[in-house]
Amino acid sequence: MPEFSEYDEELRTFVESLIEFDTTGGGELAAQEWLRERFEAFGFETYEWAADAEALAVHPEFPDDPAEIQVEDRPSVAGAVEFGDPDAGPTVVLNGHVDVVPADETLWETDPFDPVWGEEDGEETLTARGAADMKAGLSACVFAARLLMDAAEAGEASGLDGRVVVESVVGEEEGGVGAATAALDNPYPFDRDAALVAEPTGLTPVVATEGSVMKRLHVDGRSAHAARRWNGESVLPHFERIRRAFERLEAERAERVRHPLYERFDSPWPVNVGVVRAGSWPSSVPASLDADVRIGVAPGETLEEVEAEYDERLAEVVADSEWLSAHPPTFERTAIQFTPGETDPDAAVVGALREAMAAAGVEGEPVGETYGADSRHYIHAGIPTVLFGPGDIDEAHFPNESIAWPEVSTAGGVVADAARRLLS
Repeated sequence: MPEFSEYDEELRTFVESLIEFDTTGGGELAAQEWLRERFEAFGFETYEWAADAEALAVHPEFPDDPAEIQVEDRPSVAGAVEFGDPDAGPTVVLNGHVDVVPADETLWETDPFDPVWGEEDGEETLTARGAADMKAGLSACVFAARLLMDAAEAGEASGLDGRVVVESVVGEEEGGVGAATAALDNPYPFDRDAALVAEPTGLTPVVATEGSVMKRLHVDGRSAHAARRWNGESVLPHFERIRRAFERLEAERAERVRHPLYERFDSPWPVNVGVVRAGSWPSSVPASLDADVRIGVAPGETLEEVEAEYDERLAEVVADSEWLSAHPPTFERTAIQFTPGETDPDAAVVGALREAMAAAGVEGEPVGETYGADSRHYIHAGIPTVLFGPGDIDEAHFPNESIAWPEVSTAGGVVADAARRLLS
């Protein structure tokens, strides 16, 4: 079989072209049209599907109002390669999302959508929005399928039966618009047996992802002139008592809710107050506050039971406060919810990946991660799924997002070998 490194120059050009598409804010269409054209040029059988806002609105992780789910001009696309007797072997999905989070150009040293090559610690790097999360990983999957297809056509990959499908999905950062749709309604005329999502895991197999409940806290106080602030009731001390109570519950849950794949984290199920809006004028006592809160949910837990714990803790704080008892806060779900997802470490896709890693000299035991990913949608659809890809999650969503290029090449070779083992 050819070496993955033989595709290096073509892969570089492919990644650069994909990065140059600004795929923020639902703007994936041009990139997806380009990808579909590339799939067709490579000889892949192509597929395309669109999300249905009405269908997603009844999904427990999405808003109930279809108008809040952006689906127009957001196709997901895929390219499939068949080997031997395709129905006699498994179908392996190699998945990546094409959307990226916004980039504040004032915080970047370069244009976020102009890929820049450099060097760090003796390794070649690529800097751009989406370099790590996750256009390089998605591109590596494309060329992993190319490698296997070229090897089969050259007679160098005999004994393979099944399919490899490369997916480019939309809206992962918004809860998985494309992947959830594919999980709810299979877009292919064949079943899917395993999936690999090329998120930036640092070449480590991730078999469990955390869930999260997103809620908005609203607290009311009483306004007054700042010169007579004692005549008012500031919301800030009340909010601070609630925030500290949530942090204490986070610590309690870290001790009580245990999972063998999360032992390396001191706070495996973190609570985070990401946005706070309070007050209306510097000379007025702040009389209202809204805070957006993300609550971590362990694999094996449900969103509802963890949500109930935090609701109960809030009720305890309210009961201890005369003001809050008379003016009870609200704490309602908002935005997108993420359920946990977990694949058995002994699943065939994990075993094939670990064998391919070992053959390439890549070390790493299966772990769990504190973030959510599209893998959960496939897991809930009964498709064993593992995360594995180049890049560091610490680079994701950050200014000057970078990836070490040797990791991209290594990941592509490992993914190709893992797929080959599953199809053997």
